[in-house]
Amino acid sequence: MAGAERLSKVAKELGVGVKTITDFLNDAGIECDGRPSTKISGEAHNLLLQNFSNDMEVREKSKELGLNREKRVTISIDDQVREKPLRDDDMEDEVIIKNISVKPIIDIPVSKTAPVEEAPKAPEPEEEKKPEGVNVVGKIDLSSLNLKTRPDKKAKPEKAPPAPKKVEAKKPEPPVKKEEKKEVEKPKPEVPEAPVKPERIETKFEKLSGPKLTGETIDLSKFAKKPKPVASSNEDKDREIPRKKKRRRIAPEKPNAGGPNKGPHKGRKGARAEAVEPTQEDIQKEIKETLARLSGKSGKSKGAKHRKAKRESFSQHQEELREQEEAEKNILQVTEFVTVNELASLMDVSANEVIGACMALGMFVSINQRLDAETLTLVAEEFGYYLEFTSSDVEDSTLVEADSEERISPRPPIVTVMGHVDHGKTSLLDYVRKANVIAGEAGGITQHIGAYKVTLDNEKTICFLDTPGHEAFTAMRSRGAQVTDIVIIVIAADDNVMPQTKEAINHAQAAGVPIIFAINKVDRPNANPEKIKEELAAMNYLVEDWGGKFQSQDISAKTGLNVDELLEKVLLEAELLDLKADAGKRATGTVIEAELDKGKGYVSTLLVQGGTLKIGDVLLAGANTGRVKAMFNERGQNVYEAGPATPVAVLGLSGAPSAGDKFNILDDEKEARNIANKRQQLQREQGVRTKRHITLDEIGRRIAIGDFQELNVIVKGDVDGSIEALSDSLLNLSTEKIQVNVIHKSVGGISESDILLASASNAIVIGFQVRPSVSARALAEKEEIDIRLYSIIYQAIEELKLAMVGMLKPTFEEKVVCNIEVRETFKITKVGTIAGCYVLDGTVTRNTKVRIIRDGIVVYSGGLGSLKRFKDDVKEVKKGFECGLNIENYNDIKVGDIIEGYEQVEVKSTL
Repeated sequence: MAGAERLSKVAKELGVGVKTITDFLNDAGIECDGRPSTKISGEAHNLLLQNFSNDMEVREKSKELGLNREKRVTISIDDQVREKPLRDDDMEDEVIIKNISVKPIIDIPVSKTAPVEEAPKAPEPEEEKKPEGVNVVGKIDLSSLNLKTRPDKKAKPEKAPPAPKKVEAKKPEPPVKKEEKKEVEKPKPEVPEAPVKPERIETKFEKLSGPKLTGETIDLSKFAKKPKPVASSNEDKDREIPRKKKRRRIAPEKPNAGGPNKGPHKGRKGARAEAVEPTQEDIQKEIKETLARLSGKSGKSKGAKHRKAKRESFSQHQEELREQEEAEKNILQVTEFVTVNELASLMDVSANEVIGACMALGMFVSINQRLDAETLTLVAEEFGYYLEFTSSDVEDSTLVEADSEERISPRPPIVTVMGHVDHGKTSLLDYVRKANVIAGEAGGITQHIGAYKVTLDNEKTICFLDTPGHEAFTAMRSRGAQVTDIVIIVIAADDNVMPQTKEAINHAQAAGVPIIFAINKVDRPNANPEKIKEELAAMNYLVEDWGGKFQSQDISAKTGLNVDELLEKVLLEAELLDLKADAGKRATGTVIEAELDKGKGYVSTLLVQGGTLKIGDVLLAGANTGRVKAMFNERGQNVYEAGPATPVAVLGLSGAPSAGDKFNILDDEKEARNIANKRQQLQREQGVRTKRHITLDEIGRRIAIGDFQELNVIVKGDVDGSIEALSDSLLNLSTEKIQVNVIHKSVGGISESDILLASASNAIVIGFQVRPSVSARALAEKEEIDIRLYSIIYQAIEELKLAMVGMLKPTFEEKVVCNIEVRETFKITKVGTIAGCYVLDGTVTRNTKVRIIRDGIVVYSGGLGSLKRFKDDVKEVKKGFECGLNIENYNDIKVGDIIEGYEQVEVKSTL
């Protein structure tokens, strides 16, 4: 059914009552309140059609048989023709009678099974009609005559009855008297005992003058031979039901073939007497057959049921596929910030409809405007779709080649060295690598992540990652823990477990990698390794020496004490991990660092984690792509291939990828560019969306503060990791009164475009281990742009914090400097009231602000008009001396008042 129909319409269609349908649906578990206007679902309608289809078929058959047509009887009495319409109820006992004389009692044999049919009106010649009028008595009720039919002829319901013959009117001929008497008196002896109802007959024949004999006879025996036609739907139903029941009775008797009740002998007199009591074997057989029928595994129709089960299974599978396809049609996979036009294309609607839906949400958008995730979800739901947001990057599963079991081989471990600043991490690696990295670090601290591949004396290889220990490099430590296999936590024996050490341990625990504690500087006099182990135990990290599961080693990175034992423990952990990789597939890995070299261009440090990286490969890293033009190891030597667990510096990318981005090797350069363009577009859109715009609430907050300030900063650095750490540290300096905004950050030197951007946004430029070009410096002097250059990250943070403090307005505090008691007052013309006072404490000066306090209440605040001692003007009067003074614009001074002197002291603001 295409749609839901009302209960009254369904009842009319099926030909059953509303209450019948309501009871049936409620018994079937479908709620129906019985109102004619209630709508019936498609499932309920199909169920009704299955159960009430027989009644509907019977109704249709009744219409075909013409039971609803009008029936009329023609009666001609005394040559007067009358027609009378009959109801369906009267058809059973009425026949068509024409031109017969009616007597009070007519003994005519009429078969009840004779068919009744409408007789056409016979034309009467005008000369035959007589002028006398006839009185219509009524209809002849033949049922009261107790008419009999021939018992030897039975109607066969299987055969269709022949059409009944019609009685036509004929012209009367001169009758023969003898024959007429003989013909009329012949049927009388057949029904001598017919009952007579005098009351009904008297009323019928009251007004008749007498019947007229036409001389014709009606042979009713013709009608007795023919079966009665179907008179109603109920009789038709009764006629068909016995045939069905007869077939049903035969089925259960088939197991007893050849018994006394089979076939034509069924129901005979002696059949029941021959019934035999079933044996135990017969009972078991019947039980088995019944169970087989119930379980649907009857041996008789095994093949047919198997085919039926296969058809049902196939139909069910197809139905599930259709439902799945229908559900998937309403699910759209999109990335965030798709345009209105793209969304309309995905939903197969016009862009104007999408714009209209946005306007209904209170948003005025254009066809090319991009929408955020929340708006996309609301608009899609308006059109009946559901959105699934995919990652901003193309799924790595489509880019990463699966490992081949045949090519998998062992690989070196990746070990990350972590710990607090100045605890000896880089010194340990310098000893292992037999190099001096610390000498090249500004301030003697590591400020970027380093990757090194070391071959030990036993010809085993380890890849080391050196992470910064400063608090600003949290992101670097987190990335180092994510890509590593084993973590070495370096702790100084003459220090404590510092906050950055705890943070490094937490990063390693979150990454789920093994931890080895290296307690460094044990050669110092004040070293106490047991104290470090005790602090670790307090943090639930028990070392093996204390009965725990974490390995530890006391070392001295400077002298190389026990460093070999530490490396052996690292190799032991690596063997337990059973590290393997497929070196034959396309390379994948992580970006460690990225920088801009003046002569080489963008240089990216990559850590290959799987596959082999070769020169000429199409490289996709984040939103940047390009071909690998050259590769170098950590010592600057050319490398042509890089296998698993190998760090290399790569040339050829179009830009500097972000530290921590995944890189992949693709076969098609065009595909790599398309993916990179999509990622760049998404990054720009996210940058615009995440930019904070000022609101009315923010404006109100700034007005309430009164002296709100903003500091815009442009950060330029040598490597991406350092820029990220510095930017995060600067943003953390923001307070309620001053906000730091990093409007731009990138890798490379300070250029003219950076100066122009700073001029337009009123920002300062911070360069971390980079220098401005000559033209950029000249432009900065012209535009008066402040450029600050740093090599150590904490110096940059401290100076910026001082600059923020200088931007704040100072605050003023009130300080009481003296208390003066009024002992006498003098009124002088044109001068006013002069108070003779005594300085109780402090010192009063000519410029001191004063307030008059009377009975503990301040009555006036102002400045001094004059200050004299005797007749001379003085600059100040100290404690214990008397003086005379008057107050500007105030003369209501009384004896006993206290004059309080105060001044405003400036207090430096802090963040």
